[in-house]
Amino acid sequence: MCGIAGLAGPDAHLSADAVAAMGAAQHHRGPDGTDQITAADGRAVLSMNILKIVNPRAVSGPYTDPDTGVALALNGEIYNYTELARRWRIPLAADETDAHLLLRAWIRFGPRVLGEVDGMFAVAVYDPRAARLVLARDRLGEKPVYWRLDGGLLVFASEVTSLTGYGEAPPVLRPEMVALETPTGIDTPHQGIQVLAPGSWLEFDAATGSLRQRRWWDLCAIPPVETTYRDSVRLVADTLASRIPQRAPRGDFALLLSGGLDSSLLAYLLRPPVCVTVRYPGQDRLDESAVAARVAADIGAELVTVEPTIDDFQTHLPRIVQALDYPVGNASTFSEYMAYRAVAQLGVRVAVGGLGPDEFLMGYVRHALALFGAEAVLTAGLDAYRPLAAKLTTAADSPLSPAEAVTRLVTRGPDPQHRVRALVERCLMAAGGSTERALTLVELETAWRPLVATSDKLASAFAVERRSPYLARELVETFFQLPGSHKIAHPARGKRVLRDAARQFGVPERVWASTDKVGFASPVPAWLAGPLAGWARESITRAAATAPAALRPLLHAGLKPSGPFDRTRMQALVAAHWITPSHAAPAAA
Repeated sequence: MCGIAGLAGPDAHLSADAVAAMGAAQHHRGPDGTDQITAADGRAVLSMNILKIVNPRAVSGPYTDPDTGVALALNGEIYNYTELARRWRIPLAADETDAHLLLRAWIRFGPRVLGEVDGMFAVAVYDPRAARLVLARDRLGEKPVYWRLDGGLLVFASEVTSLTGYGEAPPVLRPEMVALETPTGIDTPHQGIQVLAPGSWLEFDAATGSLRQRRWWDLCAIPPVETTYRDSVRLVADTLASRIPQRAPRGDFALLLSGGLDSSLLAYLLRPPVCVTVRYPGQDRLDESAVAARVAADIGAELVTVEPTIDDFQTHLPRIVQALDYPVGNASTFSEYMAYRAVAQLGVRVAVGGLGPDEFLMGYVRHALALFGAEAVLTAGLDAYRPLAAKLTTAADSPLSPAEAVTRLVTRGPDPQHRVRALVERCLMAAGGSTERALTLVELETAWRPLVATSDKLASAFAVERRSPYLARELVETFFQLPGSHKIAHPARGKRVLRDAARQFGVPERVWASTDKVGFASPVPAWLAGPLAGWARESITRAAATAPAALRPLLHAGLKPSGPFDRTRMQALVAAHWITPSHAAPAAA
């Protein structure tokens, strides 16, 4: 986990101080060193913060090839870099890492090298021979890179805050922020700032100012396969056994263990020395700590249990908002933040978590509702999801189209411009008739973006690297191509093939047979509707009084009555602290 920043364009060298400021603003991402270089032609300046995970003896970046002058800054990890170094016969010295492999491979192969690497990364490469800067991002967007154009310069950084520090970028309310709690596509809630799309690269001509973007990885290009269920289980089990360990750190690391299927399976595959779980005393519905304790005991790991309080939430919210860059309504961010804080207090630098299977193997109840309908899901024993199922009812009691049903299930607010509906329709078309594949595409275009963004940003706030082993390329592509019935065949049993594979690795039946999904859920929405209602209202009202007119609808939505599962107030509260951070007390370390 590192940070990158820089700019390119005519006379870029004159802005070296601005790049230094951006690098300093991201120092927490790579506290082992921050450095920068100016390209030989003066048309690019690159900065890099380094957190030494791959090689403790690594020299700080950015890195320059002495023969060509090509320079590279890398954020993230290339997990198969030693394998690629052997295949391509690229020598690496004792103080060199995956970044050096990528630099030398890029000089030889250009952007084609991206198709061979398996990792999480955002990379900047500048070639003075052609005066071209390339920014590229990993397949699923685990590592971010934001960019903007300013007076003939292309400016980029790992965090929006670094770019807003470079120059004015007024906050704006994207329509999807009301419907989905997050912008979609390449938009951010900052005027003029975009995020590079996952699986794509951007090329900028520093001499002419021309710019082009291309996708280098397309999930839809992976065709479905016809296979027996037994073969699917065998394939998934074999791929898990071969690919999950590749993303394990060589030294100490902590597993974020919720007690659910995904993190528990990682525990048996990786055997971490320590597991961190989160529980809220008195919140039995959210408490999976007993399962986490059983799993940790089985694998001989130390279990650290974090018990956040209402006071913790009020104390740490300002720093959470600061780390997130812009508003996110998911109350699980509080649990995740407190988990990373505990990891950092242990002196551990890498945290491993279970993102991925829910999106690719139909693990959310909304998937079951879209595939089987409300009655089948409720009859299967998932009565707690009745409010979500109610979204599928119509006044005329007529069946909804697939696009309308999915749109209703993924939106949390109004979609007046039908932008989310149009997105869902595009995903259904791209999936070629497979509703299961379409649901995965919808997830990646909506809820996925804040999930990976918060994992990166909250971990980075503590100089902790977050790894997600299920996002290994071969696993993701294997999951996506499986028949839909192998992913889910019963309304209450998503991730079917993963459940049966988990049995082979010793995961307890209590885990793989469970039909409930909790994860690192938090009681924050209930707090904001109960004991913290007055504090939340006061914070939101104060922010609304001075907020730009365009952002007031986001805040006013949080002033309406809300229930214990409504995230609207959480999003409004986060937005209030984002818009007027000065009214919040600084969080304790």
